[in-house]
Amino acid sequence: MRRILPSLLALAALAACKKQDQGSGMMSPNATGPIVIGEVGSMTGTEATFGLSSANGIQLAIDEFNAKGGVKGRQLQVKVLDDQGRPEEAATAATRLIASEHVVALLGEVASTRSMFMAPKAQQAKVPMVTPSSTNPAVTEKGDYIFRACFIDPFQGYVAATFAHDNLKLKKVAILKDVRNDYSVGLAKNFVDAFTKTGGQIIAQESYSNGDVDFKAQLTNIKAAAPQALYVPGYYTDVGLIARQAREVGITVPLLGGDGWDSEKLYEIGGDAIVGSYFSNHYSPDDPSPRIQEFVSKYKKAYGGQLPDSLAAQAYDATGMLVDAMKRAKDLTGPSIRDALAATKDYAGVTGNITLDQNRNPLKPAVVLKVAKGGKYDFVTKIYPEGMQPETGSGGDAAAGGTKTGSNTAPAPASGTTPTPTTAPATGATSSASEASNTGQKQGVPSAEHPKK
Repeated sequence: MRRILPSLLALAALAACKKQDQGSGMMSPNATGPIVIGEVGSMTGTEATFGLSSANGIQLAIDEFNAKGGVKGRQLQVKVLDDQGRPEEAATAATRLIASEHVVALLGEVASTRSMFMAPKAQQAKVPMVTPSSTNPAVTEKGDYIFRACFIDPFQGYVAATFAHDNLKLKKVAILKDVRNDYSVGLAKNFVDAFTKTGGQIIAQESYSNGDVDFKAQLTNIKAAAPQALYVPGYYTDVGLIARQAREVGITVPLLGGDGWDSEKLYEIGGDAIVGSYFSNHYSPDDPSPRIQEFVSKYKKAYGGQLPDSLAAQAYDATGMLVDAMKRAKDLTGPSIRDALAATKDYAGVTGNITLDQNRNPLKPAVVLKVAKGGKYDFVTKIYPEGMQPETGSGGDAAAGGTKTGSNTAPAPASGTTPTPTTAPATGATSSASEASNTGQKQGVPSAEHPKK
């Protein structure tokens, strides 16, 4: 027994190491069966449209790749965990997907705060993580296994400030930000920096916390300052309420914002109070670019005529960028996929060509959209980073139904600046990450129960 026991202990240790390796992006080169990718999103909660739109975009891309043979002769499968819009749940979900589901990579989150809770888990396990839509620069600063498919807030803040100054001819702007949201705080700072450089003035700054429903005290103070516009870098759930209450206290100037506004719920919550306001975004489905219109057509066919928002487009691009890297990687281990992702150059995404810089951030154009009656978003202009030429045939500055105001050029953010038919496995589980972690429940629901269908 004395001779056998060390051998058994050694075998147990070897098995544990093997399991740990599998859960750390170290997939065996000889593995068979589906290649599992993890997805974390707010499938329920106050920002559920973010998670559901992203999941739709991801699944559309996965279906297309599977129809073409998958990756290295294997099909792709997505395992989804719902973080309910809570940062702690996002971290738990990332841990479970890595340790129990042995995913080769993670897709998510949309919100920067939740992505920053996930990123250390992915970095420690050497599992590549691609966020489709988190724009706060600090997300990719969490480590060299963290990537994004969207532009970052220094550029987005510049876009809004440039539009306010050059297009709307504004000199005095007020700000209302969510102090508990990294995205909102960072974007507000970037806007202030860029707008004041144009000679503009920030004449009032007020704040609120996520979950607040009464903004009238802050808005009354803002009205007294008599701004020409109000910059609200928040999420649609808050912005809709803020717009209504702004009109109730007598503020008649337009609201300005960022990509967190992009949801069909914005107009549903804000109604006519939000009409005439503007926000920066990643793409417009009205852009006549063949690449965009092909995506819009495929998405509408897959999801019952639903028009894809920017969250869906970015998640589609993030998935495509990840799978493209997996195809180029020498094997499907975490380090190999990471190296291939870092070498991404001119990936032809729906939201623009993606080339990653040394900080794993893409330089991409942004669009400015105007909220119209009925919740339609009219294209206004497209703004490119410094040195980036308009993509051939993009059609961005003459979008159907939009108002062409020219194609501006913004400076690229400095390096290190701080402040998206085969039957595929179902996705879109609505179980919370903590419940799944405690029960060992497999994620994914039967097609008939799919919350996105």
